[in-house]
Amino acid sequence: MDISAPSCAADAGTVCQWIWENTGLDLVASNADVVLRGALHIAVIVVVALLVRLLAYRAINRISALTANGMTPAMLRPLRAHAERALNRGVSAERRRQRALAIGSLLKSVTSFLVVSIAAILILAEFGINVAPLLASAGIAGVALAFGAQNLIKDFLAGIFMTLEDQYGVGDTVDLGSASGTVTTVGLRTTTVRAGDGTIWHVRNGEVLRVGNASQGESVVNIDLPLPYSADTTKAGYIALAQADQVALSEEFADAVVEPPKILGIVDIAPGMVTIRITATVRAGDQDAFGRALRTSIKQAFDAAHAADPSHDFRPPLVTPPGDSA
Repeated sequence: MDISAPSCAADAGTVCQWIWENTGLDLVASNADVVLRGALHIAVIVVVALLVRLLAYRAINRISALTANGMTPAMLRPLRAHAERALNRGVSAERRRQRALAIGSLLKSVTSFLVVSIAAILILAEFGINVAPLLASAGIAGVALAFGAQNLIKDFLAGIFMTLEDQYGVGDTVDLGSASGTVTTVGLRTTTVRAGDGTIWHVRNGEVLRVGNASQGESVVNIDLPLPYSADTTKAGYIALAQADQVALSEEFADAVVEPPKILGIVDIAPGMVTIRITATVRAGDQDAFGRALRTSIKQAFDAAHAADPSHDFRPPLVTPPGDSA
């Protein structure tokens, strides 16, 4: 054998021997085993990473589909009772589907980031690069970035938990403390709310300390009826309650009423005026329409009762503004 042949060429059946015999390049032959071994390791890392990502995506898609359809995933079946209560608290199927897709997309992004990061570190290690200083530098850079962008990170974390907990969604009527109105968009960093006057408010998720949602579950409708002090409150309450029952049983609101209307009686007394209250519990989102219909019906009934018997006036007395003469 030629004296310039690398020592590994003496091993029969090795890649080194094959390359030396066919090319005569000692440098390539002597490093062939190392290069091939490293290439195989890198290929295995890439294949495993792709396989883990594929399996994770399939699991996330399956769980998201089950959640969107209102079904309990198999791994969560021991918590079926809690899941059913959570799914039946007034959240529509479309709302549930959108929330499931949003959470699924977030989980996919996190999974891809973790898998790609771990695979990249392992591949660099196969090239002989010492990844310890790299990890230390990345850790220091991460701490510096987290300190400098702590408000941004705070907003993102708050947005993630708001989405997971389903605190509100698009179309909900909410009070976020700094702004109130109808939610138009929900992002991981900000939430956009349209106020009653049409103003668009962009609220940072990290600044939301409390959330009042009037579009989930049930809502209580209270109708206060101010009457003259001399009015027959018993008769007025009977008329108002009859109209409330009629509105509650109407085709428009029959499915929306959770608890039938009831009269609470006199809730306030002021000079020359008493106030009686009608209350009812309706499905969230229908409280405004139900309240308007109920006020209109009671007002018409009071007008009809006064026309039939002028001695009974259930209309509130006129209050003279301060400084004006009667």
